[in-house]
Amino acid sequence: MASCGSGSTAASSTPSSPGPASAGQAGPAGTPGAGLSASASGEAVVRSVPSPSPWAEQRLARAVSNHGGKTATAPANRVTARVGAIFAHSGKGDHFCTGSVVQSQGQSIVVTAAHCVHSGKGGGYNTDIVFVPGYRDGTEPQGEWPIRSIVVDQRWIDSSDADLDVAFLVLGTVQDKPIASVLGGNRLGVNFGFGRTVALTGYPANAGEPIACFNTTSQQSDHQMKIACPAFPGGTSGSPWLTAFDRATGTGTVIGVIGGYQQGGDTPDVSYSPYFDDDVLALYNQAVAEGG
Repeated sequence: MASCGSGSTAASSTPSSPGPASAGQAGPAGTPGAGLSASASGEAVVRSVPSPSPWAEQRLARAVSNHGGKTATAPANRVTARVGAIFAHSGKGDHFCTGSVVQSQGQSIVVTAAHCVHSGKGGGYNTDIVFVPGYRDGTEPQGEWPIRSIVVDQRWIDSSDADLDVAFLVLGTVQDKPIASVLGGNRLGVNFGFGRTVALTGYPANAGEPIACFNTTSQQSDHQMKIACPAFPGGTSGSPWLTAFDRATGTGTVIGVIGGYQQGGDTPDVSYSPYFDDDVLALYNQAVAEGG
């Protein structure tokens, strides 16, 4: 993110964690040109990948033309099970943002928007929170996961830089298990460019079920993406932008989250995300270093 200056610094908070409740493509590894990161997380991070074949692009174009940009209730499956609501206090409180599990060495990382967990310039951390994956209408199929650490970029703290509106949460365990060992996780993707077809899944603050939409991203600015997906209101901040989904493995790549410009958008029909680049990778590696 050239607009943010060179280098990357991160800050983290270690909240007092609430106790858990009862316990819910990029190219495959080694694909030529997939550009797997050499970070501590190994294949959990994918750098830019090749464009799809012309046949695949035509198929995607038809799918977007026929079905893209439509929002509906998200189905309950192994993909959406990795997406969860972020609650104040406990699952009996209010959910106000969305997060999703990404692969990591410690199997304990959730990605969301920075503004969900730190109010930016002049503010502080929101530490009294839990992550509830797969939440639906009061049910918690995989329980409540405590937040052990919150990692945001120091430049978000100092200036509410919209290009750095990304956070990684390092979770505690439930029944001695890290979350990705239970649910799996999607890869983190950096430097994927613009014009990618992605699926969004998020939790409106006034609804008990997640919603989903897919469409093709476009460039809002040098370090911001946007997408037209109707009726993504408050509460969907932090929703993952999942691309290159592999049905065989049930794994995709998260290349954005609702956030950034206008903290994700002033209207519910157009959403924004910071562009995931090496600054986001550095932030992720900080979370991995903290045990994620």
